[in-house]
Parts: sequence; structure tokens; C-alpha cells
Amino acid sequence: MNRKPGLVIAVDGPSGVGKSSTATAVAKQLGLAYLDTGAMYRAVAVEAMRLGIIDDPDAAILLSAHADIVVNTAAQSASITINGTDVTNAIRDPEVSAQVSKIATNQPIRDLLTARMRRLIFSEQRIIAEGRDITTVVIPDADVRVLLLADAAVRVQRREAELAGRANHEQVVDQVVRRDREDSKVSEFSKPAPGVVLIDSTQLSLAEVVQRVIALVPQDALPEQITIPEETI
Repeated sequence: MNRKPGLVIAVDGPSGVGKSSTATAVAKQLGLAYLDTGAMYRAVAVEAMRLGIIDDPDAAILLSAHADIVVNTAAQSASITINGTDVTNAIRDPEVSAQVSKIATNQPIRDLLTARMRRLIFSEQRIIAEGRDITTVVIPDADVRVLLLADAAVRVQRREAELAGRANHEQVVDQVVRRDREDSKVSEFSKPAPGVVLIDSTQLSLAEVVQRVIALVPQDALPEQITIPEETI
């Protein structure tokens, strides 16, 4: 395959918009590393809940500063551990989703984790990173910058499908709508910054969104052959 040595793709968007499924699919198609930055906030939330400090902002800051967070950036087997414990599955629990904004809206924690994210991104030659402020704060000079949006009702529906009964409708609405409202206090992800391409995925399949993201990549950074998955977000 004829590939450009370096390629960084940044994808932002609200809850349930399809960031993870899109970024994972793009990573697999282009042979990129994959970073779910939200998983880092969730990992800290899991550990803060375990330690009983989720409601103590100062203690949570200390935890974020000193915790051993290890991220596996392989798209086929992405995982995350904190202080030696694999929390890849635990970070998706509805209870964590209900608490994670206490971590994600703490600006000192955001600053600490942003520094970690940048180190991870810069350590990879080719990577796609997704989250809330990747295009504007974490890596604003990424080669490709995308903001994914979708109607709130569609995002709730997608999150319900993802959770497969692990949360009721009211809990899912709270996760999607309340978290967006809380997180928007520290990050702008409802409209694209200058130079960021907006993709509305409301009526698009996963394959169509992936194709649109890949179409933004410089031609010389693409593998010779690409197969787009035929499935929905």
C-alpha cells in the first residue's frame, strides 16, 4: 500500500451521534490507530466512584494527575486500564454515564487529560481521535477535522440500541441530553469551528458517514484499496 507517513483525523460531536462507530470503522479502513478520548474521562470517573471521591473535585483532580492510564489504540481491540484495572467494559455502565460529567466538566481535569491525549496522538504516526473538543482544543491542526451531528431523537435511539436494554428510556435521554447540556459548558460541539467539516448523520448509514470522512483525507494518505462497511450507525 502507498501511504503517507503521517495522518491525524479529529472527530467531534455530541452523545449518540456515532463518533465511536465512525472513528473505529475509519481506523480499520485506513489502518489508523484509534483514540476514544471520552474513555479517558470515563476511566477516571470509574476510579473516582470506586474511591468514593466522585463528588470531591479536588480529589478527582489529584487522581487525574497521578493515575496510571493505559490506552490500547488498536481499532480492533481498543481498551483502557486505570491503575492496573481493565475498565473497558465498566466505563460503559449507565451509572458511569450518569456521573462522568462531574469529571469531564472539571477544567483542571480536562487540562490534565488533554496533555495525555496529545502525547498519545503525537506518539502515533497515523491516528483518528474522537471526542468533544478534539478539533478545537486537543489537536486543532489535525489533517482532517470533522464535527458529526444528528437530531436528538435519533441520537437517543442509537444510544438505546448500543446499550441493548442496560438502561431504560429515561436514563438514556438523561445520558444524551443532560450530558450534552453539562459538557457544553466547557466544550463547543454543536457547531463547527472554522475549517471543521460538518457532517449531519441523521439520515446517513455508517457506511455513508465513513465514506464522507474518508473523502476528506488527502489522496496520497489513502491505502490503495478501501472497503466501506455496509451497516448503519
